[in-house]
Amino acid sequence: MEQPAEKEKRVRIGITHGDMNGVSYEIIIKTLLDQRLMEMFSIVVYGSSKVASYHRKVLNINEFNFNLIKKADQAHPRRPNIVNIHDEDVKIDLGQSTTIAGELALLSLEAASEDLQKNHIDVVVTAPINKKNIQSPGFIFPGHTEYFARKFETEDYLMLMINNVLRIGVVTGHIPLSNVKEALTIDLILSKIKVLNHSLMRDFGIVKPRIALLALNPHAGDDGLIGNEDKTVVLPAIEKAYDQNILAFGPYPADGFFGASSFKNFDGILAMYHDQGMIPFKLMSFDEGVNFTAGLPIIRTSPAHGTAYDLAGKNEASPEAFRNALYLAGDIFMHRLEYDELHANQLKSTGAKPENNRS
Repeated sequence: MEQPAEKEKRVRIGITHGDMNGVSYEIIIKTLLDQRLMEMFSIVVYGSSKVASYHRKVLNINEFNFNLIKKADQAHPRRPNIVNIHDEDVKIDLGQSTTIAGELALLSLEAASEDLQKNHIDVVVTAPINKKNIQSPGFIFPGHTEYFARKFETEDYLMLMINNVLRIGVVTGHIPLSNVKEALTIDLILSKIKVLNHSLMRDFGIVKPRIALLALNPHAGDDGLIGNEDKTVVLPAIEKAYDQNILAFGPYPADGFFGASSFKNFDGILAMYHDQGMIPFKLMSFDEGVNFTAGLPIIRTSPAHGTAYDLAGKNEASPEAFRNALYLAGDIFMHRLEYDELHANQLKSTGAKPENNRS
């Protein structure tokens, strides 16, 4: 029989079920088929046991079952658990965007967020949502990142994309390309540098991170010939960060930076706008990459792909990115414990007053 101390060692991972008409249940079930996960994690899915059963039958996965519970604190430590966010039958339309799928995706998010706030789970891994059908009075955001930032009252945060060779954040996030130039300011870039620097130390265990910033303009503006923003906005932010003992470098022209594999020389990278960072990242790791929201007081990861409606029900979706998101969430949780303990001991030894931790 498992001892209480053994149970407490497991990271309690909450999983939101995303859009039920996409590949979410497929990648969740395929990931949780690996019983070795239960040695490290206590797993709770916020979804629907009926929807899960439907997907299991469609995928012909007979050797898997969820343990149905009413609350996260009832989770069986050695079995994958599911909390029903909706008890009634629902119509599943594989590969289609439907209103009910958006509604259930939001219910799942809200249930997991509430349990995070109550400390019933340690971290959350979000399965992909449809960013259009989830829109409602309770969700007026362009994505998960902004939802969790508002839910946990965080102004300085960063969408950070991660694979085994690259950690890249985006300064301006989910905004139209036409608004990027106006949105970029010295203060905004500096705040993102600080979030990334702190996250690399606290969440990834890097003692003195090296951070590269990409230029906004081609060739970093060619000395003002094709834009002054890299000299007047990006470079001053880098200099301010360096003055604050942060190892920030650049701005580097994005094409040469990735073409010459210069990204391998840095612990983290900041792109100025969405596609500048996402295109090279997804070329390198479309089926493996993880999305992590740095700067939050809670830990949230997600596979770096969407609902994949075109693959829904075909048993062709790879669980690799979701599995990586699960492991990364657990790793970050442990890194934070170690960092916070070390920081607390250092403060205690010097007699200094504790500062507010930036998560």
